[in-house]
Amino acid sequence: MAANPGAAGGLEGAGAGVNRPALEVAGASRRFGDTPALDGVDLSVAPGEWVALLGANGAGKTTLMRAIADRVALDAGSIRLAGNPAGSPEARERLGIVPQRIAIYPHLSVRENLAVFARIHGVPPARLQERVSEALDWTRLEDRASDAAGTLSGGMQRRLNIACGILHEPALVLMDEPTVGLDVPSREQIHRLLSDLRHRGVAILESTHELETVEASCDRVLIMRAGQVLASGTVGQLAQAGRLTRHRCRVTLASEPAGVQLPAGFRLHGRRIEGQVASIAADLATLLEAISDAGLEVVEVSVDPPDLEDVFVHFTGEPVAERPS
Repeated sequence: MAANPGAAGGLEGAGAGVNRPALEVAGASRRFGDTPALDGVDLSVAPGEWVALLGANGAGKTTLMRAIADRVALDAGSIRLAGNPAGSPEARERLGIVPQRIAIYPHLSVRENLAVFARIHGVPPARLQERVSEALDWTRLEDRASDAAGTLSGGMQRRLNIACGILHEPALVLMDEPTVGLDVPSREQIHRLLSDLRHRGVAILESTHELETVEASCDRVLIMRAGQVLASGTVGQLAQAGRLTRHRCRVTLASEPAGVQLPAGFRLHGRRIEGQVASIAADLATLLEAISDAGLEVVEVSVDPPDLEDVFVHFTGEPVAERPS
């Protein structure tokens, strides 16, 4: 998972240089009828830390993020943003929210959207045009500044959506599936912006199903189930905590075999053989010997340590949820 390097270019973040946590959640509990949506959640996010929130539907992710945004009242526990109680004027000033659904005015221009949201978030009039210009540069939308926001591509609208949520320089940004429905180049552009925010000291709490991106970009993972945080840490730390020692093994053959007797735990999918090995030296050798005995040719072999999907399934006992459409 990604480290948290020094400053990079882009919009200035209000979290830079602050020692206290950007977010502190202590014993957060909330029930809806007999169902515990949050059951004693503890969470701390440091300035400049990018944390991914994972869990199946109903795990409590949405309730937690809504509670942080003071849109759900807790039955017990507390939430503080940069030292301020959630819901206080000071906490609202320190919080940025980027929803999954695009929340911009399609008939206004890009520049007009930024100006409107800057006023909504309380950016001082003396700094408004400066912040708008910075946002246009940061999102690389200068050449579309006069165009109606509704005419932008999906990726451009997502970039504008993020900029509109952070014009007031928050210490913490909540993001719900910020790259859902985007193609690979657009996702990469969004994560460039998020990395830049983190480098500027802004903390990010992101709810997502993009596991590959989480492993490549985020500093830490929180896995939730039934309103509780089951595990928190890097993928390597979580794999070690769960004693996940088996490696994923994939062997690609030159042609699809008519039949081959595979060792226990391996499956054939067309030209590809997949399984897990506890001992790379012994188990992989046994597999390759079986392939050789069948007179088959190997064109590629890959062995990978436990990944985030393995970790998620281990801790929750559930498959990774499909991405929302």
